[in-house]
Amino acid sequence: MSIHRNPAVALGFGSRFADPWGLTLPIRCLLVLFGAGFFGGTSLRAQVSPGPLSRPHHSLDTPLKCASCHTFGAGREKLKCMNCHGEILALVRAHESMHGRVVDRAKGDNDCARCHSEHNGENFRIFKWDTSEDEFDHRQTGYVLEGRHARLKCRACHSSKHISVADHKRIMVRDLDRTFEGMHPACLTCHEDPHTGQLGADCQKCHDVFGWKPVKSFDHSNTRFPLTGKHQAVECAKCHKPTAADPKIVQYRGLDFATCTGCHQDPHHGAFEGRRCEACHNTNTWKGVQVSQNNFDHSKTKFPLNGKHTELACQVCHKASNFKEPIAHEKCMDCHQDPHNGQFKRRPDRGECGSCHQEAGWKPSTFTETSHRSTPYPLVGKHQGVACAKCHPGTGLGAKVHPVTILDAKVHSVTVVDTNYYPAFKACLDCHKDPHGKQFASDPHANKCEDCHKVEGFEPSSFTLSQHQSITFALNGAHTAVACQDCHRKETAPPGADRQYHFANRSCDGCHQDPHHGEYPDLLKARLKRGQELCESCHSVRSWREVKPFDHDITKWPLTGLHRALGCLDCHRPAATEASAREIPVKAATERSAREIPFKAAPEKCVGCHEDIHNGQFQRIGEPVECGTCHDTGAHWSAGKFDHDSGTSFSLAGAHEQVPCQRCHTERKEINGRTVVTYHGTPRECSACHR
Repeated sequence: MSIHRNPAVALGFGSRFADPWGLTLPIRCLLVLFGAGFFGGTSLRAQVSPGPLSRPHHSLDTPLKCASCHTFGAGREKLKCMNCHGEILALVRAHESMHGRVVDRAKGDNDCARCHSEHNGENFRIFKWDTSEDEFDHRQTGYVLEGRHARLKCRACHSSKHISVADHKRIMVRDLDRTFEGMHPACLTCHEDPHTGQLGADCQKCHDVFGWKPVKSFDHSNTRFPLTGKHQAVECAKCHKPTAADPKIVQYRGLDFATCTGCHQDPHHGAFEGRRCEACHNTNTWKGVQVSQNNFDHSKTKFPLNGKHTELACQVCHKASNFKEPIAHEKCMDCHQDPHNGQFKRRPDRGECGSCHQEAGWKPSTFTETSHRSTPYPLVGKHQGVACAKCHPGTGLGAKVHPVTILDAKVHSVTVVDTNYYPAFKACLDCHKDPHGKQFASDPHANKCEDCHKVEGFEPSSFTLSQHQSITFALNGAHTAVACQDCHRKETAPPGADRQYHFANRSCDGCHQDPHHGEYPDLLKARLKRGQELCESCHSVRSWREVKPFDHDITKWPLTGLHRALGCLDCHRPAATEASAREIPVKAATERSAREIPFKAAPEKCVGCHEDIHNGQFQRIGEPVECGTCHDTGAHWSAGKFDHDSGTSFSLAGAHEQVPCQRCHTERKEINGRTVVTYHGTPRECSACHR
């Protein structure tokens, strides 16, 4: 609320107390006092005060104490609120808390009347702002309520128990549970210090208002013991434990960290007395000890470390951490288990690992292919370069669990299957799977792979063409040039075989598709010799296209004239050939596949193969064109069979008999891009041809 110019209104007086003569408040007060002294019987309070004061200011509710709050004779009304409320004056000057932020310091005490009003009665509330918890914006105080603070009730913080003794003396409110003053933003105003001052009073260095745990940003590197290596992952409580004096107080200062044994026990039980742990270990890992780090020269012992042994942690061999205790090391088996299950004990060296392995690594073995020549099975051909495990698989006698230690010094259980180093090797099938599915299990081969294959390579087969001539299907003619896989296919192989090698049907149609679709003349089948195949009556194994002479007279269509010089496919056209030829209405041929050559379905009419050049002029209704009425199969396609006298109404008698057809039939028409001679409608009058 704004301050009124009239001091009576500014102090909460009603408008009925305004000065009608324009006199200032001090002058009015003096006149009243003078009048009161003159008349002597009138109450001063009733004449001076614009209304009774509120209960907090009740002690000032007398005419003689007006100057406690008001300044007279200043020419302009002025209040003196902060003369009494020194705690508010300190906040305004420091620009702290709510009063320090909302009070206009240029107006000073006069700005108090904007929120506080007096002379309105004893029970009047002298502040004019809403203090409800749901409406009040705590940001006005300069302290934003966040995290856990946002859920608290006002009195959880604004309580007398959180006001210091010094603030008790400054605050004028008697009941400190009814004031909002005396609060400070420091954490220790409301919270106890669980660290008892060990880490200072600034809690926000490590904690925030969203939760006491986890600690947000404590930088241990700024302490006398920076955390490195594995120490960085250790929980605070592992090192900072409750003190002996008070279990509720955690110790943060005075810890013994000058040596490792201040926190850790000595696992060596004094074996390295006088030496610091840092000489062999570091904070990255306790078990990753290296000779270069601990300055211990193992070569001066009875067992110098070489190869993979240099990478091992000390605990792998010194299991009890007692480095003075003797360890057996003369043989590999003193430390390592035999992964070969004693298979090499029959050798002169009794299976000592050093015969095939070295300290630089268990693999590769020093037993080479050259060494394999001394065994009953030397490696030659494709067997050279084969990985050992291909021929020496697991025995299947059961797996063993071998403890294997890696650089972290942890012992891991690894299942290792024993390897068989004495497998059967006399027959190929001892190692290799039969790719032919037992098709050669019987005599004469009896599954002897070497009859057709060599160790230099499974392919190509050593079974030659000359050997093929000795079996039940000798290769002749074009069959000699056929690749093996064209007959011995994967698609027809029996179960477990890669290809088919034995055939129950060795006739032509056992391998080849019948392009004639079974359309053969019945007389042809009757003339075949006993045991002769149908295909061989026309074809030979030299070439399918090499066709033997065929007597076409045994069919329904004897070949005459020019037809005798045609090839078979000129009339018996496959579907693919027919589709690429001229558009000939041969339905039977076009409905078949490209590999089927029709014989019985071949056309029997001329128009089945030949185009009607007369464009249907001689076709009778409902009947196909019959070219043979006029033409024969001779060389010139002459129409010598046509009888003009009986076939037309114009007889060629006399000289007309010798006239060529084209001399009279001269009219031509363009039909579908083709010139057609017109025969019907030729003029019969003499004058049409003769002058």
